[in-house]
Amino acid sequence: MSTVDTVLAHAAARREESRARWFELLRIPSVSAQPKHAGDCRRAAEWVCEQLRAIGFTANVRETKGHPVVVGHHPGPTGGGRHLLYYGHYDVQPPEPLELWTSPPFEPVLTDGPNGPRVVARGAVDDKGQTMTWLEALRFWHETAGGPPCRVSVLVEGEEEIGSRNLAEFLEENVEELRADLAVVSDTNQWDAKTPAISTRLRGMLYTQIDIRAANKDLHSGLFGGSALNPINLLTRILGDLKDESGEILIPGFYDEVPDLPEALRKQWDALNFDEKAFLGGVGLSVPAGELGRGALERLWARPTADVNGIWGGYMGEGSKTVIPAEAHAKVSFRLVPGQSPTKVLAGLRDFIVARLPDDAQVSIQVFSMSEGIEVPADSPYITAAKGALEATFGRPAVLMGCGGSIPVVSSMKRILGLDSLLVGFGLDDDQVHSPNEKFDLNCFEKGIDSHVRLLGALAGG
Repeated sequence: MSTVDTVLAHAAARREESRARWFELLRIPSVSAQPKHAGDCRRAAEWVCEQLRAIGFTANVRETKGHPVVVGHHPGPTGGGRHLLYYGHYDVQPPEPLELWTSPPFEPVLTDGPNGPRVVARGAVDDKGQTMTWLEALRFWHETAGGPPCRVSVLVEGEEEIGSRNLAEFLEENVEELRADLAVVSDTNQWDAKTPAISTRLRGMLYTQIDIRAANKDLHSGLFGGSALNPINLLTRILGDLKDESGEILIPGFYDEVPDLPEALRKQWDALNFDEKAFLGGVGLSVPAGELGRGALERLWARPTADVNGIWGGYMGEGSKTVIPAEAHAKVSFRLVPGQSPTKVLAGLRDFIVARLPDDAQVSIQVFSMSEGIEVPADSPYITAAKGALEATFGRPAVLMGCGGSIPVVSSMKRILGLDSLLVGFGLDDDQVHSPNEKFDLNCFEKGIDSHVRLLGALAGG
């Protein structure tokens, strides 16, 4: 029996122990966006640190200007080989609205699902469950072989869900310590419940808040209506101008750096036979939105977007209050494709808004996150190794796919550390990430562990 087979057998015999450790982490309400949970974020960091120390890592909880980072190192066997940097995050999204959960969000529950048992809890898949897949794989290599088959470093942060706002500075301050040959990230999806996937491209992100102000106080709409500028009317008109009826974004220069999809890649994606009707039907929709004339996967993976994520102002309480508000606010995000500059898009957005401002209106734009899109060559030797490990685990070839989401640290690790990332994830489209009743199928969790056991063996060579 090979070493990898021995580790796999050991992992299979300890499924309940893996699940128990996963549940421990899920019970910590490490919501990075809410100050009341700062202590819980630190507790989650300390928990991860303790797990690493228990499996032979030198590990520490490190301070940032926000929530702490966990860094761990294992020298691996003597004689060289690759150096892998594993990345994950222990922070989670807020659980609200609580009334929509079928069970308490921080008390994991094992329930039945169409693909077998599933675990429901905030962070079940994003990213505590996925982080645990490789953490458990490292544990089982330690328990059977004395440690991983190559040098391994670990970086687990606590601010991914708020844009990794302090991580770039941490990376810049610790470049030499964190240098490696490859970053391994599990924060993406499988193709479907039975088919593994490797994400070879991520969209970037620009997330903003637009604040428009006019009068120095709220005004009576009877006394001032028809004379005073209404910031909500103005803001909604500007937001309505962002796109035309075909779904094209109208900020000048927005598409200057957006490449056309290569025909070979288009054919490859078409061959996946993505069912957009079923994809939308799962969330109660039926009609595709986005740019007309573009395929579903092209729109999801290779085209940029502009979306209003929230809008408010004026009176929002019970009943009526006839006011013309002094202020109006909106949160607007852009998913960007590889090649687009978030800085250039931000400048274009600012010019677009200013050009539509009348006298007496002022605008300010807050920026919460900026990251560039990433594309990894499909012929990378790391991709080849991952394809073999995944096919051996799932019994079918892995799909090379894009990802419409953004993982800010991936672009930061490329820019600051010079590291490419191997994006191997085990989530599913119906995991309700960021929504009530987030879940992770138990089969995906267990196959994730086995995949990482094999992947460690496959990547260990120099």
